[in-house]
Amino acid sequence: QVQFVESGGGLAQPGGSLRLSCRDSKNTFSFYDMAWYRQAPGKQRELVASVSTGSKTNYADSVKGRFTISRDNAKNMAYLQMNSLKPEDTAVYYCNRRNSVLWLSWGQGTQVTVSS
Repeated sequence: QVQFVESGGGLAQPGGSLRLSCRDSKNTFSFYDMAWYRQAPGKQRELVASVSTGSKTNYADSVKGRFTISRDNAKNMAYLQMNSLKPEDTAVYYCNRRNSVLWLSWGQGTQVTVSS
């Protein structure tokens, strides 16, 4: 059973915005640091942003100042607000636990395409 369901991707123009959502289907969400990852064609999956159980955030240098990660423990949801999008942000975006030792099965992800 897939635990994380990502949504909100789509086509955006450079400079545009998208908001991604991640739903945890089990009531364990609040116990774990969470993260958004992305994988572009031909590249390895990379960490984009993370949020701790106490809502402390960290970002990859490539998205710092443009992306904002957040969480709503009451709804078992994580979000990624993406502003000032660039073509190099094009990728499939996934959410999972921050600690790789605690990773669960990857969901289908949500495709983000930035193109004019």
